[in-house]
Amino acid sequence: MNKSILNTEIQEFIKENLDYSINKILLKGTSFEAVETRDIIEQIEAKKRSKKKLPTWFNCKGIYYPNKLNIEQTSSEITAAYKSNLIKGNSLIDLTGGFGVDCLYFSKRFNNVAHCELDTHLSTIVNHNYKQLGITNIETYAVDGISYLEGISEKFDWIYVDPSRRHDSKGKVFFLKDCLPNVPSHLNLLFAYSRNIMIKTSPLLDISAGINELRYVKTIHVVAVNNEVKELLWILEDGFNDNILIKTINFKKLGNEKFDFSFDFEKLTKTKYSSPLTYLYEPNSAILKAGGFHSVSNKLNLYKLHQHSHLYTNDHLIDFPGRVFKIESVLPYSKKELKKREITKANITTRNFPESVTQIRKKLNIKDGGDLYLFFTSNLKGKKLVIITRKV
Repeated sequence: MNKSILNTEIQEFIKENLDYSINKILLKGTSFEAVETRDIIEQIEAKKRSKKKLPTWFNCKGIYYPNKLNIEQTSSEITAAYKSNLIKGNSLIDLTGGFGVDCLYFSKRFNNVAHCELDTHLSTIVNHNYKQLGITNIETYAVDGISYLEGISEKFDWIYVDPSRRHDSKGKVFFLKDCLPNVPSHLNLLFAYSRNIMIKTSPLLDISAGINELRYVKTIHVVAVNNEVKELLWILEDGFNDNILIKTINFKKLGNEKFDFSFDFEKLTKTKYSSPLTYLYEPNSAILKAGGFHSVSNKLNLYKLHQHSHLYTNDHLIDFPGRVFKIESVLPYSKKELKKREITKANITTRNFPESVTQIRKKLNIKDGGDLYLFFTSNLKGKKLVIITRKV
């Protein structure tokens, strides 16, 4: 950590050049002898990425930033605040502290927080930043979190861990055993130090696979921001063996969407089906990731168009966690029929349909945008349909 970066004139340079071309700064260089240009650029890039994601850090003077990859991988303040409001107590240990965003929010709910980070450089940065932010109840340790636990006798109200995928883990499908730390293999150790564990994972982790790898899963939170799933949160309670509750939330500018259901209920319940009626409903990404397809139908009294479409319909407008459309017409999929409609501009979505959006646009010469929303899907008999709608 080069503390010269914190000099007033360098901090002013960083602030003034947040929107300036990085390539031009590289070509021109800087006149600061104590700090290399590439280090200043690293600060500019990381701070710029923090503006919306980490406004508390961005608006605080004297913050030292790690490389931009650390900023990309850290929780946003929106998701950090959400997870901190799920738990509280006297003490919490974060075994994989990273840039320390989650810990800062945990410090609002716990009297004492321990931040473990194997990367000594990053740990030093986090410790400095907490002082700038006025945080006094977080202790930082430049150690491997699992090793730290093994060397102490103190117990905690909560353990938090955000395992990262190993670099040699290939493909989109992965398991918790493929991550560092390997949480499934260390569960006995973790439960020896706390009855309560929160695990944050990537949205790529399959929920059923995660349940099979873990023990005592009580609740799973699927967290999305502006309809993009950001993380899965797994709440484990020692000895818990009841039904697992799945809670979904989608943070939106105009209000948050929530939908909860039981994992066991989802497996046992049956879905009602129908042809398109008056309204069309498309669940948000958090519900789709959670797999609450039958629960949405059952709890909200909706009909599904097809087992694999994940589109729903009814005749009565309801408050729905996702997008809602008024159906104008339903057509069999035919280039001739669609040409008659003279649609030149529309938003296109495909669900359970053999052609891609790009292929459809090229075939029908339809540009993106406008007030019309076209859903290309299949009915109960497997026949291809086009549902012409407008957003409610």
